[in-house]
Amino acid sequence: MRTVHAATALAVLALIAAGVAAPASAHHSFAMYDLERLVTLKGAVKTFRWSNPHAIVEVTGSIDGGPVDTWTVEMTSPGNLVRLGWTRATLQPGDKVSIRMAPLRNGQHGGGFRGITLADGRTLQGSVGDLSPPRMQLEGTINRS
Repeated sequence: MRTVHAATALAVLALIAAGVAAPASAHHSFAMYDLERLVTLKGAVKTFRWSNPHAIVEVTGSIDGGPVDTWTVEMTSPGNLVRLGWTRATLQPGDKVSIRMAPLRNGQHGGGFRGITLADGRTLQGSVGDLSPPRMQLEGTINRS
């Protein structure tokens, strides 16, 4: 009789665990991005939002000399950015940047952050869309405390 109760309890726990894990994994779907294609957005930072679960940078610029528009680029979390040396002041409105990103599949003006080159030539590498932990490196030093 105990075996039946133990098996039932184990089945219930497995269902609960599956129910908790599903929403967490749904958040990390990167299906909206074309991860097979990288584009370079050149322009000026409009805003840099330092918020969870992902920092967001909005850039007014263009891709391949196309029309100028505002693009929204999703980055990794502020916690990951801090570990790489970023602060909430790393990007300021008006900063000239060149952002490498995986574009949205639906053609809207946005993408998943892959890396950035600042006006002074410093680069920050990063990725949104990897299934592994973020593989980001800081090249050069940024300190805008």
